[in-house]
Amino acid sequence: MKFTAQQIAEILQGTVDGNAEATVDKLARIEEGEPGALSFLANPKYKHFIYETKASIVIVDKDFDAGQPIAPTLIRVEDAYGAFAQLPEVYNQIKLNKKGISPQASVAPSATIGKDVYIGSQAVVGENAIIGDNAKIYPQVFVGDNTKIGNDTTIFAGVKIYSDNQIGAQCVIHSGAVIGADGFGFAPQSDHNYKKIAQIGNVIIEDNVEIGANTCIDRATLGSTIIRRGAKLDNLIQIAHNVEIGENTVIAAQSGIAGSTHIGRNCMIAAQVGIIGHIRIGDNVKIAAQSGVSTNVKEDAVIFGSPAFEAGKYRKAYVHFRNFQKIVDRIDALEKKVGK
Repeated sequence: MKFTAQQIAEILQGTVDGNAEATVDKLARIEEGEPGALSFLANPKYKHFIYETKASIVIVDKDFDAGQPIAPTLIRVEDAYGAFAQLPEVYNQIKLNKKGISPQASVAPSATIGKDVYIGSQAVVGENAIIGDNAKIYPQVFVGDNTKIGNDTTIFAGVKIYSDNQIGAQCVIHSGAVIGADGFGFAPQSDHNYKKIAQIGNVIIEDNVEIGANTCIDRATLGSTIIRRGAKLDNLIQIAHNVEIGENTVIAAQSGIAGSTHIGRNCMIAAQVGIIGHIRIGDNVKIAAQSGVSTNVKEDAVIFGSPAFEAGKYRKAYVHFRNFQKIVDRIDALEKKVGK
């Protein structure tokens, strides 16, 4: 995707100094600039590169004085660094601004499709599904029957959303995620076999939630598994049936949460944390990486370890643990003296 200097200047509310029709299709540091690249100059230490760079366009501060001829077209703005920082987001918005339904998509006649929706090749939208305005459904996405997807939500390629689920507005679900698969419910039998318990609930994902690649969120046995507004889930996370994740809680990769656990608002859960089922974790809790949580956690706690407990106590205990052999040797020596 190519942009002219004039188009970029309009986006950044700047002015063009040079060829307004110069085009770029990539970003680069000024010292690595090449034809077709857009760069910026904000630090005076790098000023000498502007005379050497092969970048086609360079963003500079409004009062920049070259002092000698230069090859690139300049875009003059109030703050070169801040302006350049805006561009990746603007580029992403333009790149992802797709519309229309692919002839290779399968959309059920009973589905309701909003305005300016994109549905890519080989995507499937089931019976009575509802797709909100400006939603983006990328290729090979499956949207099950009776599922609702809110306005401005993006579902990237290969996501599978089972039937009867609800996805809010302005959500992002990355490739490979599975929403609404059966919860892990099996009843042990007298013959040591297991009978599957039907999972007839659903998943509710509220507005402004982001879900990473290959994360799985299971449907509830009864009722709903709920991801509250503003929550952010990393890649490769397992959320079991009937779990509730509170507003604005963030969870890092490879964490697993067992069934019917309730996690509060504004929590921060680091990578590879394991949380057992049927417990409550309060608001504003922080859980360090690789912790194992097996009991209820009060709000505002910071916990660490497996089994996890208060972080300060854990660190003190760990000092003793590392010296455990020395402590045992000292006790043995004292016992021998007492025995004598």
